[in-house]
Amino acid sequence: MAMRVTIHDVATHAGVSAMTVSRVVNESPRVSDETRRRVEASIAKLGYVPNRLARGLSQRRTHAFGVIVPDVANPFFTLVVRGVEQVAWRAGYHVILCDTQGNLERERGYLEDMVAFQVAGVLIAPVGDRSRPQLRLLTRNNVPFVLIDRSIAGFDGDLVQGDSVAGARQLIEHLIELGHRRIGMITESPDVSTARDRLQGYREALERGGIELDPELVAESSTIDPDAAAEATLRLLALDEPPTAIFAVNNIAVVGVVEAARRRNLEIPDDLALVCFDDIEHVSRLYPFLTVMAQPAETYGTIATQLLLDRLSGRVGQRRRIVVLPADFIVRKSSGAPAATPASG
Repeated sequence: MAMRVTIHDVATHAGVSAMTVSRVVNESPRVSDETRRRVEASIAKLGYVPNRLARGLSQRRTHAFGVIVPDVANPFFTLVVRGVEQVAWRAGYHVILCDTQGNLERERGYLEDMVAFQVAGVLIAPVGDRSRPQLRLLTRNNVPFVLIDRSIAGFDGDLVQGDSVAGARQLIEHLIELGHRRIGMITESPDVSTARDRLQGYREALERGGIELDPELVAESSTIDPDAAAEATLRLLALDEPPTAIFAVNNIAVVGVVEAARRRNLEIPDDLALVCFDDIEHVSRLYPFLTVMAQPAETYGTIATQLLLDRLSGRVGQRRRIVVLPADFIVRKSSGAPAATPASG
């Protein structure tokens, strides 16, 4: 196996010291133009790649951001990460991506890694409210961070989120206007702020519509994946008075709802109306089917990264900044209503 090219290999090839190569790599002015050209030629010829981690550690900060999300397979968070990368790259930062899979232990391990790697900052969609103690790892070590999508009860910090209460309320009001009175909800633990807020919007819409909340119609799962959502949906469909419509908390849950409906030989929307949060971009282009509250996921990432850059530059004070992004209410086939032009939600 070929050995990795080292700084000493470059120094030997260029006929200079390793310290001189280091100065060239770190753009120090203490190198003559002729020596710099010779070293750069050796670097190019040998294919030497500097150890950025070691360089960052020597400077007490790596030029990288940690990005921590609960499910990188979720199209919403995939787009968030893309937005982060675009802004970070233009600003000269690299991105270290971590997928907690909704697991608190994994999240803590990644946060410890971010402190150990001395990243410049962290952008995180936390697992839930129980993430609060481990986020203190960042504050204790003076690592700036921005929360994305999910807030944490009682925890101050910069935050980019959507208006989940209003969005959920609008989706449920849409179903009520179509004549539904038995509306189920597939959600996750109220430990997750978005689930908590969307449940609040669901309740508010029912109250405004003069419909009494039936706790049996709210199916909660500790984690949200298609299998868990399918099982939760089957429980609702097995009720003596099953729902005629279902609100899925996100675009992962909605896959499970559709699967459960197929198992019961139910047609959407003829037998069961369906609405959800978050669009599935590529699927909606091929087959525009789901009525959704579509959030600008990529913009979450771009704005959160800019907030972090502002912190690093010292352009802002200690005061917390909260950015709430609007969503688009898009009516399609799944709710049983005629398709409409997207309206600002």
